[in-house]
This record gives sequence, structure tokens and C-alpha cells, in this order.
Amino acid sequence: MSIDLDRAEKALEARARRAAKAAGLIATKSRWRANSVDNYGNFMLVDLYTNVIAAGSRFDMSAEEVLEYCAD
Repeated sequence: MSIDLDRAEKALEARARRAAKAAGLIATKSRWRANSVDNYGNFMLVDLYTNVIAAGSRFDMSAEEVLEYCAD
């Protein structure tokens, strides 16, 4: 059962990355020092052309939040 949840989570993350790319953004997920003061281990959205952070400056966006942000 754990394998199915892990697979579903990875699929959701892939959907979030594809949605960000379609919106002209890059969804970057940090795995370095998750749960530190400046890094919560989730997603940050970066503008593809200007390399400026669009949202989630502290890697604090979940995959669902990325999908919602990119849908707007």
C-alpha cells in the first residue's frame, strides 16, 4: 500500500511540474535540509525567462498549491 501512495505522490508532483512548465514557470523541489528555517522541502516556482522566484520562496508550496497557482 505504501508503494501505491508513493507512486501517486510522484504522479502528482509530475503533474505540478507539467502545469508549471505550461505556465512558463519551473517547479523546483528542494530536498536539501527539509524543514529548516528557509527550506520546507516542497516546491518553489521560478519564472522560466527571468529566473525570478514567482512563488514559494521558502520551498513551501505543495504540489496541489502549484497546480492551483498555475491554473490561474
